[in-house]
Amino acid sequence: MQFNNIYYYHIYNRGVDRRKIFLDKWDYVRFLESLREFNQKEPVGSLYKIKRGLTPLRGVKPLVQIIAYCLNPNHFHLLLKEEVDRGISEFMKRMGVGYTCYFNERYQRSGALFQGTYKAKEVRSTYDLIKVSIYVNCNAEIHDIAKAQNWPWSGYLDYNGIRRGTLCKQESIFNEISRPEYFKLSEDLIPEIKKIKNLEKYDLE
Repeated sequence: MQFNNIYYYHIYNRGVDRRKIFLDKWDYVRFLESLREFNQKEPVGSLYKIKRGLTPLRGVKPLVQIIAYCLNPNHFHLLLKEEVDRGISEFMKRMGVGYTCYFNERYQRSGALFQGTYKAKEVRSTYDLIKVSIYVNCNAEIHDIAKAQNWPWSGYLDYNGIRRGTLCKQESIFNEISRPEYFKLSEDLIPEIKKIKNLEKYDLE
């Protein structure tokens, strides 16, 4: 897919054969660390060394804006916007390779972890951007994994102020809609989405 840096993109993928890609807390933590540390224009070396200050973070220009995210046991969702040409492609390549290497080494396995290439849907309108951010941030609740406010592995807690996270660029949403309106819309949309015939084939458009 050819990405355009004036639009936003809903990115998602699942484990191969629907297998779990997060087996414990530390897997979720590692993926979130990767979202932050791999998001720089300059090449990234060892995440292990970066975390311990052995390799300085040289890049000041991010590859993408991360608007929303949710990590579920066997799949993930991201809402991204490019900051540089081919930013999404490079970012997702680093994420896929880096997390697969970590997971395979930790669990002594080999081969692919994700089900082929990640999927991407273009988001053009302001309303769709708001709607997709809700779909992503509340995805654990949509899949009956946990209430959004009880799921630590999404951007929802940052959006509602329970957690003071800095990963998500929330102003992309709250420049368009107030926080009370956003959470009221979330309450209205989640039941509607859950009624759709098959969540995995749910078309946001």
